[in-house]
Amino acid sequence: MSLSRFLIKRSLQGLFVIWGVITVVFGLRFISPGDPANVLLPPDVDPETRAAVIAELGLNKPLYIQYWDFISGIPFGDLGLSLVTRTPVASRVVTKLPATLELAIAATIVAVIIAIPLGVISATRRHEPADYTATVFSLIGISTPNFWLGVMLILVLAVQLNLFPTSQRPIGIDGILMLVANGDLGAAVDGFTTWVWHITLPAITLGTYFTALITRLTRSGMLDELGKTYVRASRAKGLPETLVRYKHALRNTLIPVITIIGLQLGTLIGGAVITEAVFAWPGLGTLIINSINARDWPVLQGSLIVVAVGFVLVNILVDALYAYVNPQVAYD
Repeated sequence: MSLSRFLIKRSLQGLFVIWGVITVVFGLRFISPGDPANVLLPPDVDPETRAAVIAELGLNKPLYIQYWDFISGIPFGDLGLSLVTRTPVASRVVTKLPATLELAIAATIVAVIIAIPLGVISATRRHEPADYTATVFSLIGISTPNFWLGVMLILVLAVQLNLFPTSQRPIGIDGILMLVANGDLGAAVDGFTTWVWHITLPAITLGTYFTALITRLTRSGMLDELGKTYVRASRAKGLPETLVRYKHALRNTLIPVITIIGLQLGTLIGGAVITEAVFAWPGLGTLIINSINARDWPVLQGSLIVVAVGFVLVNILVDALYAYVNPQVAYD
């Protein structure tokens, strides 16, 4: 199967998955307790006013008509209006999406920088103290809840030691790029420093589990590659051990690691909800929590749909990249 046919097939499968997510998200509104009209109306409102508001929101229409009205606008970027602010949901989601992407990518970078060297050291020093230390670190990283780790980092590094801020995002990558475009390089450098300072703790919190996962995967992959015939042949030819480990063994080990990194990036985009809530990071996670508390169903639905679309796109990209990196993988 060619790459183009593979992408078409995976895109059609992705559209089916997205449609399923949209349907489930739409149905959750009707099985969840609470009336959306209560968001806009006080408890003692008269029945006539309540009926008028319900009719204005279209909640008195048959379920299939509400479903069609909901899904028909999505391909055109129409996710409805917020019940609270009466503003387009799409614009609210788009303004929050960059912060979530920044956090997910920063957490991935932190995980890769720490995990791959740690996994290599663990594999090349098997049954030594370095290997046991990496194993314990991985076990702790996988077992530690993100919300608890975030609170502990705030208490120790932010409150007690005053090394990092506790929350907020004073500037984003979009703002930094705008400063660069305007030629204000000094302000751009200061903005980037501020951005790194504020995103460090949330990125560590979100990326800890990911770090432990990649460490274990790199270690197991390196152990498998180091025992293969081509490694023994390279050593027999007199190649330096560093070249054998890092150019040959590690390169082949990174093929499944790339897949996991891509798949987990999609997971991080959707899993940043708790981390954003702990650090008051103004991304989709914070928007989802606020919309749940306010029973603002259109905003919640729009946010979940965007997360699902991002996850599907990342999966398709990783599948194509994996097959491109490893020619032995067939497009089927």
